Amino acid sequence: MADGASTTEVSGWKARIISHLRSGQVSRVVYGSIIGLALILTLEVHPTTARVAIGTLVATGLAVGLAELYSEVIGARTRVGLGGETEPLSIVVLDTVAVFVGIAFPVVFFIASGFGLIDMDTAFSLAKWTGLGLIAAYGFLAARLSGATGLRALVHASGVAAIATLLIAFKAFLH
Repeated sequence: MADGASTTEVSGWKARIISHLRSGQVSRVVYGSIIGLALILTLEVHPTTARVAIGTLVATGLAVGLAELYSEVIGARTRVGLGGETEPLSIVVLDTVAVFVGIAFPVVFFIASGFGLIDMDTAFSLAKWTGLGLIAAYGFLAARLSGATGLRALVHASGVAAIATLLIAFKAFLH
């Protein structure tokens, strides 16, 4: 990072990350990730193809995202009708996209499987554990940004990750 370009690039990424963490998108990505994780666990129980997994994740992401968008528009109209304030449509759309991304992100592993780069078992493992990692990472960041010590943030992240871990373990125990 001796040259100015590297410093600018790092600060640019840092600014984007901070902007994301300040937005309402964080809760939407986590929400979508939880839905995606539950869907992955359900898909894994039934033998499926990469194409079916991709289609199911994308279709679910679209359905939940559109439901999110619709409910936000109805809520906004209700608030405005009662004299309240509402968020700009662009923010609502970005939040909706965040839900979709949270749900549909694991398609990258099934695309890789479809191209023969990894097998389906690996795709499912990566989908489950990266979802868990994302949920834990956001838990850690939320705790740190709210002033918790590193140890307390780890405890917080472990607590939120434990829910997803129990879901994965419960599924593994039953099958």
